[in-house]
Amino acid sequence: MTRDPLRRSTLNALVFVITAAATILVDQGAKAFVVAYMEPGRSITLIPHVLSLTHSTNSGAAFGLLRGSGQIVFLAALIVVGMTFAWFFAFRKKQGIWSFIGLGLIIGGALGNLIDRAARHNHQVVDFLDFGWWPVFNVADIAIVGGVIIVLVVTVLEIWHEGDKKP
Repeated sequence: MTRDPLRRSTLNALVFVITAAATILVDQGAKAFVVAYMEPGRSITLIPHVLSLTHSTNSGAAFGLLRGSGQIVFLAALIVVGMTFAWFFAFRKKQGIWSFIGLGLIIGGALGNLIDRAARHNHQVVDFLDFGWWPVFNVADIAIVGGVIIVLVVTVLEIWHEGDKKP
């Protein structure tokens, strides 16, 4: 094994772990702030007619989908975590850094919400970002969606570039 693939693998692993850890810390810190300083149901307008902080809980999936299906959502999140780790180990020597930023966001967001389901009262996720016209959500939800978008874009670009290389 040459040093270059080893160096790439190490860098990708480091980026993945740092991204996931930072996502969990920001998510859990924001949720702790909301729980400590806002009563459930209370809303504070940050930008009139655009954005409010609203202390809400969610027993379903991201953006309030599948409310009341906590066990199914918990199992689905565990599957996502497992699949993300499998992708990481399968491709950590081949993929570029953006793939691992995306994977770190996905795993960090999934674990951030799993922490809520495991540790909070009634196994519900704390949500607080409220646009008024969209279901209330949290940092973990943003990370999951952003991570999926990054991984999809990187994958599509890699497939596209492979097509350019074929005669």
